Amino acid sequence: MKVIATEIPGLLIIQPKVFEDGRGYFFESFNENLFKEIGLDVKFVQDNQSLSQKGVLRGLHFQKPPFDQGKLVRVIKGSVLDVAVDIRKQSPTYGRCFTIELTEQNKTIFWIPSGFAHGFATLEDNTIFSYKCTNFFHKESEDCILWNDETLAINWGIENPLLSDKDKIGKRFASFASCF
Repeated sequence: MKVIATEIPGLLIIQPKVFEDGRGYFFESFNENLFKEIGLDVKFVQDNQSLSQKGVLRGLHFQKPPFDQGKLVRVIKGSVLDVAVDIRKQSPTYGRCFTIELTEQNKTIFWIPSGFAHGFATLEDNTIFSYKCTNFFHKESEDCILWNDETLAINWGIENPLLSDKDKIGKRFASFASCF
């Protein structure tokens, strides 16, 4: 397993060791001991999976403390542009965004700790996205930053995305009061 630190402290790109042969492939997408070795001593309590068509955008979502979540995300089928925004008020990278393409081909895994808003845009039909969470979903604690906020200037790579009602009315980053 290869771990790559990003320019935003806490965000990690994880390249698993993939074993391929004529039958297909195998890799460990999570191994508690290996994750502890790289400094991720986390407990996952919930796994989520979504199916989205090309052009769907989900995000930028997070849960407020004490129900905040770290997420270990990857694509099982298809591809996404994955985005994390640092919403840790005291962080030197507060308000900075990081984007990465996650695909079924590259098998890249992305660690997003608590204190980040997260979203993704699907680049292919029938994309299956998987994420392990360090806390349970808590409806009253969920929040959303507007996906196309000018302050963040995220290049999602798609025009006119398909959005949920919640994502259409996210908060502007300038009026957002960080709870982290």
